[in-house]
Amino acid sequence: MEYDVVIVGAGPAGLSTACRLRQINPEVSVCVVEKGSEVGAHILSGAVFETTALNELFPDWKEKGAPLHTEVTGDDIYLLKSAEKAQKIPGLFVPKTMHNEGNYIISLGNLCRWLAEQAEALGVEIFPGFAASEILYNDDGSVKGIATGDMGVSASGEQKDSYMLGMELHAKYTVFSEGCRGQLGKQLIAKFKLDEGKEPQHYGLGIKELWTIPAEQHQQGLVVHTAGWPLSESGSAGGSFLYHIEDNQVVVGLITDLSYSNPHVSPFDEFQRYKHHPVIAKYLTGGSRVSYGARAIVKGGLQSQPKMSFPGGLLVGDNAGTLNFAKIKGTHTAMKSGMVGAEVIAEALANNRQSDDLTSYAAAYKASWAWKELHAQRNFGPAQHKWGNLLGSAYAFIDINIFNGKLPWTLSDPTPDYAQLKPAADCPKIAYPKPDGKLSFDKLSSVFLSNTNHEEDQPCHLQLKDKDIPIQVNLAKFDEPAQRYCPAGVYEVIDNADGSKRFQINAQNCVHCKTCDIKDPAQNITWVAPEGTGGPNYPNM
Repeated sequence: MEYDVVIVGAGPAGLSTACRLRQINPEVSVCVVEKGSEVGAHILSGAVFETTALNELFPDWKEKGAPLHTEVTGDDIYLLKSAEKAQKIPGLFVPKTMHNEGNYIISLGNLCRWLAEQAEALGVEIFPGFAASEILYNDDGSVKGIATGDMGVSASGEQKDSYMLGMELHAKYTVFSEGCRGQLGKQLIAKFKLDEGKEPQHYGLGIKELWTIPAEQHQQGLVVHTAGWPLSESGSAGGSFLYHIEDNQVVVGLITDLSYSNPHVSPFDEFQRYKHHPVIAKYLTGGSRVSYGARAIVKGGLQSQPKMSFPGGLLVGDNAGTLNFAKIKGTHTAMKSGMVGAEVIAEALANNRQSDDLTSYAAAYKASWAWKELHAQRNFGPAQHKWGNLLGSAYAFIDINIFNGKLPWTLSDPTPDYAQLKPAADCPKIAYPKPDGKLSFDKLSSVFLSNTNHEEDQPCHLQLKDKDIPIQVNLAKFDEPAQRYCPAGVYEVIDNADGSKRFQINAQNCVHCKTCDIKDPAQNITWVAPEGTGGPNYPNM
């Protein structure tokens, strides 16, 4: 199938690209492919949303019924000092990027569903349930489009009765907006050396739950952020959130920085502990979990952002690392990166160009408020890594509040997250408490709430470059951290009858967070897209 533009991923960046293209020129043919069973099925974010990009894309979004229902009414920020103690941080001493006046607490999945409706009304074709699995190239090496994965292939590679050949989608330009650690974006960065001269990308793992809580404990519009305990006990970085949305519900989550060094750390279990802190438990006690999910976030900032154009296409959104870690927000910047891309592509198409390197994108992006915002706050993440949450935030206060991000230096963060792990023998083990079934839970019951499902008889989408490394190297040196960094119980070390051990992959559990692709110390695990529609089916997340 031939299109002017093919977009991979129906997240905020991809859908904003599609909408803006058709706004500029309703004659441009645009197709969006999405691996989730529906638009929004794989979308997970906090999310406090800044409307800057949406105001530009659809100035009448209120009249059009955009699902922005809960305006932020207050910000509480705490430093958790221990399992019982906390210090509330006065607003005067908080980096101004953490203030949320005028922002909204939203379900990003629902916003994407609404954006998809706007895109289709503009004439965009959207194909959910089709996973882009392969990049197609022209004879000159430029990107020609993508191919979706074959359906109905058995685990042994044979065609089943349900077999359906994948589609080739050809385009004059292809936009990759797969989100953090996109499978095809990763290939493009390597092929075209888009990260040459850049710092390594950095990541966090966000784990989130949706709760219904007693009405008397609910304060619609309240935003609560914390830093410190429990991650501070292992010397790890990160932070948490609890947002009061409508209908007596809250979203609660923990972001664990994937630069942690103790291989015994389990981000899932740290999150379960966190919910027992009195600052958080006072809201959740007596409530019930509705949903669970996890997703890696990209947080390296401008220093780690690859070149975003290449012959035949663009990287936009979190595929290119546009999240603003200082704000703990990325939707508005992702949307803007796609809108700028749409304008550059529309101009190229108007001049009868195709398949070339859209080099003008770099200047157009740099002229946007999104780049300027990321530049002003570029030192936040490296400061957190270098000095920890408390001193890093103190630096950010001086840099951002006093100097408006204009200090004449850029901090460096040169060590990739996977290379930060220390040998297990050199690190204290962590005894995590058993879940109580009221505030804390086990992994399998949590995955059940994510509505995750995959066709079981299909090739494993979690591929090992060397099947011996997990036991012979990772288990021996790091006590195989995949058992703990995966928030869905995908990886296990099993005892065989003869006393030996084997590495088991429960791919059916995978919530597509991409943490294994990021944190494996040997970089031995490659996440590839399973059959379309596979994975989580998040409602209201």
